[in-house]
Amino acid sequence: MFTGIIEDLGEVIKLETKGTNVDLTIQSTISHELKIDQSLAHNGVCLTVIRKDDTSHTVTAIKETLDRSNIGNLKVGHHVNLERAMSANARLDGHLVQGHVDTTARCISVIEENGSWVFTFSYSKENHALLVDKGSVCINGVSLTVVNPSENRFSVAIIPYTYEHTTFSTIKPDHLVNLEFDIIGKYIARHAAVYIK
Repeated sequence: MFTGIIEDLGEVIKLETKGTNVDLTIQSTISHELKIDQSLAHNGVCLTVIRKDDTSHTVTAIKETLDRSNIGNLKVGHHVNLERAMSANARLDGHLVQGHVDTTARCISVIEENGSWVFTFSYSKENHALLVDKGSVCINGVSLTVVNPSENRFSVAIIPYTYEHTTFSTIKPDHLVNLEFDIIGKYIARHAAVYIK
């Protein structure tokens, strides 16, 4: 379980294809603190550490992960948002994030607003019931507040700290991002689909 509060920006330094899987080696300032078998969110995707040294760690992305997220688009030199799993006695500064990406969204505009930025994304209208105005959404692992959701698009406002310390500074129109919808909203939607007809 995660909170959507990014700890570090990692850099992809090696990609190795193994069948339908891809091993990603990430260099970061927290790699030396990790343990083998530890869960770590990479752009919001929960992946298991399989190797590590003092400056980097390696994780494996399987076909399901590559198909459902933007992990398969990463190249050597790209940066990823990193967050370790929350501890049971930690403050929940963001919202409850599982690290299970639901789908991707495409950036359609980035507007600078005198010290902050508004990012607008398009996504499949089949998921529109999972976003509510001022509700939570996780984009590339970052816990954010939804602004003006419609049937197939929504926006988020980004403060300077988040812009400078996450991959938001690199997101441009047409870029794909990972989306994880709020788990409470997903359970409510599932309940309504099954029991309310």
